[in-house]
Amino acid sequence: MTTLKGRMTALARAELTLLGRSRATLVTALFVPLLLPLSVRSATDQMDLEEVGLSVGTVILPAAVGFSLLFAIYTALTNVYVVRREELVLKRLRTGELRDPEILVGAALPAVGIGLAQCVLLAVGCTVLLDIGAPPAPHLAVLGVLLGVVLCVALAAVTASFSRTAESAQVTSLPVMFVSLLGSGVTVPLEVLPDRVASLCELLPLSPVITLVRGGWTGDLSAYDALGAVATALAWTVLAVFAVRRWFRWEPRR
Repeated sequence: MTTLKGRMTALARAELTLLGRSRATLVTALFVPLLLPLSVRSATDQMDLEEVGLSVGTVILPAAVGFSLLFAIYTALTNVYVVRREELVLKRLRTGELRDPEILVGAALPAVGIGLAQCVLLAVGCTVLLDIGAPPAPHLAVLGVLLGVVLCVALAAVTASFSRTAESAQVTSLPVMFVSLLGSGVTVPLEVLPDRVASLCELLPLSPVITLVRGGWTGDLSAYDALGAVATALAWTVLAVFAVRRWFRWEPRR
């Protein structure tokens, strides 16, 4: 009987091979997150960042992390789950030694690896190119990224549950994408929004992740706000995991 590590490694290796054969998914995961922060840079010229204690760097860096989580992990993984289900790969895997959580996590490992590598690369690049220095609270940034990874994997599985085909997955993933890009502080920092709007946006799934990452570099996130962000992220994760257990489909949708 194989070990858990052996099973997960074999599944991740097979998934990485399959991922490399899907050019569209690979391009979305590898290159889109690296290019999108440039659009945020042009938008910062219209914001009064100094008034809210931010800089160009502390806006672009969390945005870059958000793009990586959304495109390299959430969008790419939603497509992976749907395609593997429709090709009966997930159904066949369930007949072996792998348990259901192991199948979902193992299939997610390549996308997660790409997303984490991008986050590190973008963080180093932004720190050097935008001269924002080392983060005064790196533990908040690391915690934010890790919470974001787990949440995006769970949300991808939820979205795949309601996607009939790979083509429809591009549509069903749009609500989470739009809400996160527009309201979670990725393209527009919550600090520049009206207080009531910002308070509502803080409850969105990706908002606590961006808040923690930005707080890691600004160093001005209080313990109360940090705990609130962690609690919000964990609540969304628990809700998403429950939805996966309740509605995830292992056989093709007909």
